[in-house]
Amino acid sequence: MSRRVVRQSKFRHVFGQAAKADQAYEDIRVSKVTWDSSFCAVNPKFLAIIVEAGGGGAFIVLPLAKTGRVDKNYPLVTGHTAPVLDIDWCPHNDNVIASASDDTTIMVWQIPDYTPMRNITEPIITLEGHSKRVGILSWHPTARNVLLSAGGDNVIIIWNVGTGEVLLSLDDMHPDVIHSVCWNSNGSLLATTCKDKTLRVIDPRKGQVVAERFAAHEGMRPMRAVFTRQGHIFTTGFTRMSQRELGLWDPNNFEEPVALQEMDTSNGVLLPFYDPDSSIVYLCGKGDSSIRYFEITDEPPFVHYLNTFSSKEPQRGMGFMPKRGLDVSKCEIARFYKLHERKCEPIIMTVPRKSDLFQDDLYPDTPGPEPALEADEWLSGQDAEPVLISLRDGYVPPKHRELRVTKRNILDVRPPSGPRRSQSASDAPLSQHTLETLLEEIKALRERVQAQEQRITALENMLCELVDGTD
Repeated sequence: MSRRVVRQSKFRHVFGQAAKADQAYEDIRVSKVTWDSSFCAVNPKFLAIIVEAGGGGAFIVLPLAKTGRVDKNYPLVTGHTAPVLDIDWCPHNDNVIASASDDTTIMVWQIPDYTPMRNITEPIITLEGHSKRVGILSWHPTARNVLLSAGGDNVIIIWNVGTGEVLLSLDDMHPDVIHSVCWNSNGSLLATTCKDKTLRVIDPRKGQVVAERFAAHEGMRPMRAVFTRQGHIFTTGFTRMSQRELGLWDPNNFEEPVALQEMDTSNGVLLPFYDPDSSIVYLCGKGDSSIRYFEITDEPPFVHYLNTFSSKEPQRGMGFMPKRGLDVSKCEIARFYKLHERKCEPIIMTVPRKSDLFQDDLYPDTPGPEPALEADEWLSGQDAEPVLISLRDGYVPPKHRELRVTKRNILDVRPPSGPRRSQSASDAPLSQHTLETLLEEIKALRERVQAQEQRITALENMLCELVDGTD
């Protein structure tokens, strides 16, 4: 009688490998700020890294192809007056990135496709609403221009970046510092972890905590939480004896964990990076020199250890490429950007296959760059799953698209009717007096233009006479 000892899974042999030396990004002064964010954000076009900057906060944005040594005078994105703590690329526009800072502000930037000649210092918009440092940013997965921020004031604010407005402010749900915030797949719920050791599930539009679990991990050090594809919540934290621990929870029944595993003894906070397409979670500890990965399934023990990628040097931070930025021809299922003290090194995870054909089972349709909802639709209560794209023919990022910010006229309380005029001087109906004034201005301008033309004619005549005289 034969019995199957080894669990069947196509991800049992995920193979991690650091890119060759010439594919790394050298000579980057990675930020030394003590903050538990990843310090790195990446998308199919650009790599962004928070860097050391004198007299304020800055980050560098490099086109993915610009590998090798980075010029020490390479332009930075500078505008914050204190260190940058978190950065996040917009999932619906590869040229737009948000940055959060110790100076209490959030700035949203438009990054050009060409290399700028000097530092980028003008954000598209600055969002001001927090009273203390802002350390967490997360774009909404399906609604256009919706950005979440969490600050040291224990407040979560959800913004409409397209208008600069606060859509929602969740200011009485966390009694202490917020450690992590994560959207679920359609952006209808949030999972948050807090210094009070409570894991919360929040419906932001109702302003309600719909489920909570105290001491999901009993240790005092920071917890992290991410939603899984099945709607469960995967957490990392510490035991009372300061051992690192991972957990899987069902928000509909928070009493008992679906799975709870002790890992090792280390101080570094484990940053979870979850891939819903493969249901693999990668754990990168700050200060570790390894990436451990687990597959989450419906079979006990639910969280299955796959393997560990180990290297010699510890990581200062980590960027995680969205699925559409991977090379499907090489069966690449994940790519990390590991920060060292002075460089950034890509780490590629592949599933070795003999065939050169497109592997349907490795690459189900994945979220693309088109939003499923507008900000107002989401706020009114609509939900929509991400708009999916196929990776069969690879993904080509769209050309530069500008984010346009239209600040609403707060003086105009009337509901808008018809297309808005761009002229903000007056939205009131034009009176007879205004028409007369405009006509007088036009007449005066015409007279001025005629006088200038007469002056030009006179100067030309003088020039002709001078030329004739010299002949």
